[in-house]
Amino acid sequence: VVALWLAGTVWAVVDSWNKVERTDAMPTWGDRPADTAGRNYLLVGSDSRENLSAEDRNRLRTGGGAGRRTGTIMLVHVPVLGAPSLISIPRDSYVPIRGMGENKINAAYNTGGAPLLIDTVEQNTGLRIDGYAEIGFGGFTNVVESLGGVELCPKQDIQDDKAHLDVKKGCQEMDGVTALAYVRARYFDPRGDLGRVERQREFLKAISSKALTPANVLLPWRLHSVGSAVTPNLTVDEHDSMLEIGMALNAVRRASGGDRQVTVPVSDSTLRTEHGWAVK
Repeated sequence: VVALWLAGTVWAVVDSWNKVERTDAMPTWGDRPADTAGRNYLLVGSDSRENLSAEDRNRLRTGGGAGRRTGTIMLVHVPVLGAPSLISIPRDSYVPIRGMGENKINAAYNTGGAPLLIDTVEQNTGLRIDGYAEIGFGGFTNVVESLGGVELCPKQDIQDDKAHLDVKKGCQEMDGVTALAYVRARYFDPRGDLGRVERQREFLKAISSKALTPANVLLPWRLHSVGSAVTPNLTVDEHDSMLEIGMALNAVRRASGGDRQVTVPVSDSTLRTEHGWAVK
């Protein structure tokens, strides 16, 4: 029985990992920061519609926007000793971008993909990024639905027409489509993107807590179901190992919900720029 369980667990993990897409995410410019203590991972939520069918776009209510942008940018720091940290970087942060002057940090991803985004984070923080993981719309909802929904707790009634979200305040079970709308919504919130990053971290805490229950981890068929829901929509750096990505995701779980999760300090959330309103 133990041998069968071990074989099933190995199959669930390896089969799921083999569906992950790889990309050359690291920048190639020669002025990258020196290696820093611990490990730093960049986690990105992409709103690219490229791999979504017309049916999926209609079901997820994403619209048909072209190009690729990111509504979620998070830095995970895993120290040599001690607890990990989870830092949200507002997507409208106004920063210098190589070859582009100053612009919103989201423009780095939109223009140059993962390498330019990582370079921008490195040049503006002095931290060297060691790993990269990106998940798209489809993976977002598939994971929630494979878990049978997640419990999220809006602090107020929310009606956001652009995100197609209409929910009452209070803790409730949300399906994949509603959870996606919840973490995308920002127009109802006077804090805009700053409020949204808090809901993104709330979602990460909820989904990591539910995904890592003993039943989902110890039962091979459940483990395979959860893994198969996310990995086809997951992109990692070609040099990242399964162990490293697992370490990064476990760090997210450990940091979520405590005082080790923060947003980059903001001095002006309505900065007027030539590229529109931005965050300083």
